[in-house]
Amino acid sequence: MGFLLDKCKLKKMDDEILSICHPFTCGDEDLDDFFLHDAMRYKAELLGKTYCFVLDDDPKTIVCMFTLSNDSIRVDVIPNSRGRKLSHDIPREKRMRRYPAVLIGRLGINVDFRHQGIGSELLDFIKSWFIDEENKTGCRFLIVDAYNCMVPLDFYQKNEFLFLFSTEQQEAENLGYDMTKSLHTRLMYYDLKKLTSN
Repeated sequence: MGFLLDKCKLKKMDDEILSICHPFTCGDEDLDDFFLHDAMRYKAELLGKTYCFVLDDDPKTIVCMFTLSNDSIRVDVIPNSRGRKLSHDIPREKRMRRYPAVLIGRLGINVDFRHQGIGSELLDFIKSWFIDEENKTGCRFLIVDAYNCMVPLDFYQKNEFLFLFSTEQQEAENLGYDMTKSLHTRLMYYDLKKLTSN
């Protein structure tokens, strides 16, 4: 199947895991700090839930971590052409101003496991999770607020995520950000319907 499902176990992040596992680093100070200090606060405030895959052979080693939250895509703040594209495959009578989505708020791969395809495998796992019959809620899209630099943007594009706005300027203008500054992140989405219509 894949490394994560064959050699790892999925766990809900909690204080016990943080205390017994080896320190986790994905090489990004901001992400590392979030997983170590903020993930449990997000959970307590019902803002996001963090999960991790740990090695079967060494359950103290966290291979990757990710945080999920409920969200939506608001078609009414997206330029007409992109809004039409998002709604195109949805039957007219089911079209709405916003569509249910899950935000991948944070995603990090342990530096010792980078460049092995684990990030793509993790995204495939998350995608499959939300089209599974056991999923408790409707979810049409996965969205991510990706760091606005080449490596993360290329990674998400390689995994078939698309930009929600065609340009940075369009995104800044439609979301009310300062248009004189470069965006720190870019909104991207993946339509889960692609996986169910085959």
